[in-house]
Amino acid sequence: MKFLGFLLLLVLLAAGGAAWLVYTPVTPPAETFVDFPSGTGTQAMAQKLQETGVIRSRYAFDLLRIWKQGTLKAGEYRFAAPANALTVYSRIAKGDVYTVAVTIPEGFNLFDIASAVQAAGLGSSDAFLQAAHTNTDLIASLSPGATSLEGFLYPDTYRFSHHTTIRTMQETMVRRFRQQAAKMGIPAGDIATTVTLASLVEKEVHFDDERALAAGVFGNRLQRDMPLQTDPTVIYAALLAGRWSGVIHRSDLDFDSPYNTYRHTGMPPGPICSPGAAALHAAMQPAATDNLYFVADATGHTRFASSLAEHTANVADYRKALTQH
Repeated sequence: MKFLGFLLLLVLLAAGGAAWLVYTPVTPPAETFVDFPSGTGTQAMAQKLQETGVIRSRYAFDLLRIWKQGTLKAGEYRFAAPANALTVYSRIAKGDVYTVAVTIPEGFNLFDIASAVQAAGLGSSDAFLQAAHTNTDLIASLSPGATSLEGFLYPDTYRFSHHTTIRTMQETMVRRFRQQAAKMGIPAGDIATTVTLASLVEKEVHFDDERALAAGVFGNRLQRDMPLQTDPTVIYAALLAGRWSGVIHRSDLDFDSPYNTYRHTGMPPGPICSPGAAALHAAMQPAATDNLYFVADATGHTRFASSLAEHTANVADYRKALTQH
């Protein structure tokens, strides 16, 4: 009887110890990141968790895995708050990986988006740009002749893990565009033209209530076979050529690029940035107007004009206001 009692005591002590190892929270020594590359075995995961101070015992974690019979998912995990082994196991079984936020504002072009991705530590700018010109199959049904994903990486805040591939990032952004385009009801046959016009509106106008008026001006100029003469296309042409200095020079206005709307009539061959919802709506429903010109004023709003004389006066007022500040 004494021996049976001793065995029972040992079992109770072992059970208590196992419960302590599994259910008592562990506080990591500091904010801890644990990365499990694809193909990492569960025992190797347990060992790494113990080595980094996230759990107390790799053996208790292995027993927990056997008991739960779940599948642990690769990826990078962040541990900062106290957590017991059961909580750690549940997070890894769910694939609750650490992600980084990347915000793409309205009006960002491919160069801006690539820089944002690099700044977030999710990939190099050059690799993102190269992929944006390679992965045009993602928008083949939207813009069959597109040479890049420009305009179709929808402005939003995204969260990606460090293991997310650049193609997957771009797929996610294009998927978001498709969702928004469907929600807005952009006709399938007009998507490429709508996005291109919206990108011009996005770059030229900063207030939503002026966007439809700007789209109307562009429409009027196109109908009259007048060059659009919009500076953002000149800047974009210089960016593509690797010659943008931060200031528009006479040589930029003269630069022979299909995107240069000072030299070529009609729309540029594609979008020059990622337009937001307001600009897309404006491109779908331009305002009915007689205006043919617009220019910014000193407050950032836009002054519209139906005659060159009126436009010239608006430009003079703008330049005068600049000299007074």
